[in-house]
Amino acid sequence: MRAQASNLMYRPTQPLRLRRALAALAGGLLSLCLVSDAQAAEARTRVLLNGVATPVVFNDGDSFRVLGGPLSGAKARLSGFNTLESHGPVHQWGTWSVREMYVLAKLATHNARDNVWECSSDGKTDGYGRMLVFCPGLAKEQIRLGLAHAMSIDDKPADAELMAAQREAIAAKRGIWAHGVPDYILTSLHSSEEDVEGDGVYNRLVSSKDGHSIKWRHDIKYNECQNVCHVVYPADEARVTAVADRLRREQAALVTGLDDDALKTVVRGFAVHRHVTTPAPEAQQGPLAALLLAWAASGEFGAGQPRNESCMIHVDFKRRYGGARAVCLR
Repeated sequence: MRAQASNLMYRPTQPLRLRRALAALAGGLLSLCLVSDAQAAEARTRVLLNGVATPVVFNDGDSFRVLGGPLSGAKARLSGFNTLESHGPVHQWGTWSVREMYVLAKLATHNARDNVWECSSDGKTDGYGRMLVFCPGLAKEQIRLGLAHAMSIDDKPADAELMAAQREAIAAKRGIWAHGVPDYILTSLHSSEEDVEGDGVYNRLVSSKDGHSIKWRHDIKYNECQNVCHVVYPADEARVTAVADRLRREQAALVTGLDDDALKTVVRGFAVHRHVTTPAPEAQQGPLAALLLAWAASGEFGAGQPRNESCMIHVDFKRRYGGARAVCLR
């Protein structure tokens, strides 16, 4: 790991468990984190799922597979938070390298396996058919250690208690926050060929400020191992005001229900991130984004140079594991 990463390892504000784990990695024990799939399959632990002791294996820091009992074989996605992808070195922001962030992803997996967590589920599933499970103690611990971030799956803020733990971790520069705090974290990528039903595809962005999600819709086909970045632009406050005033004059129907401050917040957010989100109502977000993208292309927001904020390497799910895994994951 690089020199600046070593500063993280001995920072007094780091929780003892995280400092010890990072120090161990610096001492050459990286192999403890980068376990093989076969070893991971043997790393059994248990959770109290709806009050029943249940054997599971944590695939990463926010999901597990049930190994016994009436739900044996079920795959679970933990709600309310997200850890970095652990199938390979794919995340990057700030001054972290992808390899360093991969270590943090593996630490989140080991932290999940390091205790018995109380969890509950009502049986609902996500879009991938995984059972949605809430483990409040694990969620808070992963976030407090800086090994995860709070999130919701829509434009509503994440759980208030989890966001409080995240603000603490950010202030202390723990874990993933040690070398930069992006406004939005790129958490998943979907290439256009995945659109088998004609509904379009999107990448997910999660706010580090309040945990709400944005669906970054696109029609791009990504190449294997392509580095995809969410970029940010400098915002000129005078232009933000001018665009807000123009919207009020020319597109009143699109900004119904937004007072002047809320409208400027929407325009400012678009100027920086090129997405429309809260406080604009969901029904207005798509039309507003389409209009503002056209205005941005015509120079309405100026010609400031964008910069990469949060990046992720695209690898198709079928190429993430096993002997045929993509070259960039080896």
